[in-house]
Amino acid sequence: MTEVEGAALAKVQEIPDGGVLECQAVLASGPAELLLLRAGEMVRCFHNVCPHAGRSLNWAPGKFLIESGLLICAAHGASFSIPEGRCVLGPCRGQSLSEVAIEVHGGEVRVAAQGIA
Repeated sequence: MTEVEGAALAKVQEIPDGGVLECQAVLASGPAELLLLRAGEMVRCFHNVCPHAGRSLNWAPGKFLIESGLLICAAHGASFSIPEGRCVLGPCRGQSLSEVAIEVHGGEVRVAAQGIA
C-alpha cells in the first residue's frame, strides 16, 4: 500500500492504454482503493467507488469491464469515460468518479502534494 502524498502508485506503462489499474494508497483522509485510468499519455486517478450506489466498480479484485472506451460498473452498469471518469450511460449519468490529484514524473504516477483534487 502506498503512503500518502508523493509515493509512487504505479508506472505509466503498467496501466493498460484505454484501461484501468487498481491500486491502494493511504491518503490524508485514510486508506483508499484507487483506479488509474489511462488513454495514451493521459492518466487520471479516482476512488474506486461508483457514485450511484457507493460500490466498487470491479467485478473481482483487479478485474474490470471495459468496452468501447468505457469503464462499466459491474454492479449496475454505469459507464464511465476513460480517462475522464465521467458517467455517460447508466443510473448516475452526468456524475463523475471522485478524483485524486496525481503527478506523473519520469514515467511514475504519484499522489500529488495536495492529495484530493
